[in-house]
Amino acid sequence: MDEPAGLRGESLLRPVRGGNSFEETVQRLLQTVRLGLVGPGERLPAERELATMLAVSRDTVRDAIASLSDAGYLVSRRGRYGGTFVNDVLPALTPGANRDGALAPGRELSPDAIEDTLTLREILEVGAARHAAGRALTPSQRELLWLSLVEASAATGDEYRRLDSRFHLMVGELAGSASLIPLIADVRMRVNELLDTIPSLGPNIAHSNTQHEQIAMAILTGRPDAAAQAMSEHLAGTALLLRGFLE
Repeated sequence: MDEPAGLRGESLLRPVRGGNSFEETVQRLLQTVRLGLVGPGERLPAERELATMLAVSRDTVRDAIASLSDAGYLVSRRGRYGGTFVNDVLPALTPGANRDGALAPGRELSPDAIEDTLTLREILEVGAARHAAGRALTPSQRELLWLSLVEASAATGDEYRRLDSRFHLMVGELAGSASLIPLIADVRMRVNELLDTIPSLGPNIAHSNTQHEQIAMAILTGRPDAAAQAMSEHLAGTALLLRGFLE
C-alpha cells in the first residue's frame, strides 16, 4: 500500500471477504458512518461505486443501505443532487445484533467484554504506531497524519469523538496493512460505545491532544519505540477512566 486512502470512507470501503457479504457490507458502511469518515450530512459514494469498492453486487449494497436507513443512519434523496447521505443526527448508541440478527439500539457490556476491548485495542494500536513509525512515509501520508492531528486538536463537543477516531484510524492506515484497518475500526467502535456511557472530561481531552501530538511526532520522525510508548500511555489513560467509571 503506497498511498493512504485518506481521511475519508475509502479506508474501510474495501473488498469484503465473502461468505457473509451482506453482513460485512453493513458492517463496513456502519463503521464508516459511526467513526465519522463520512460525516453527518455528507454523501456516500454512489451505489455502483460502492459495489465496485466492496466487490459485492449492487443488490447487496442496496439492501445494506436500506437496512441502515431503517436503523436511522442513512437517508436517500432523489433528484439531481440526490444520493445516499449520512443522517444529520445519528442514533446515540452503537447498535448491536439481537438474537434474530437485526440491529438493536444498544447492548450491555460485561466487565469481561470491557477488558477484552481494552486489551485488543492495546495490541492493535500500539503495534500500528510502531509499524507506522518504522515505514518510509510519503509526503502525502505525512501531510494526512498531520492534518488528522490538527483537526482532532481543534475539535470540540460531539465533533471531538469523530475526529479523534479519524486520527487513530490514520495511524492504523500508515502501518501498511490493509487487513488491519477493519480490525482497528471494529475495536474503535467498541471503545466509542464505552466512552458514550461516561462523562466527557475537559482535562482528559486536553491531555489526549498532547499525547496525540507525541504519537504523531514519533511517527513522523521515524522512532518506532517512542511511537509505541506514546500510544501505550495514551491508551492506558483512556482505559483508566473507563475502568473507573464502568467497573
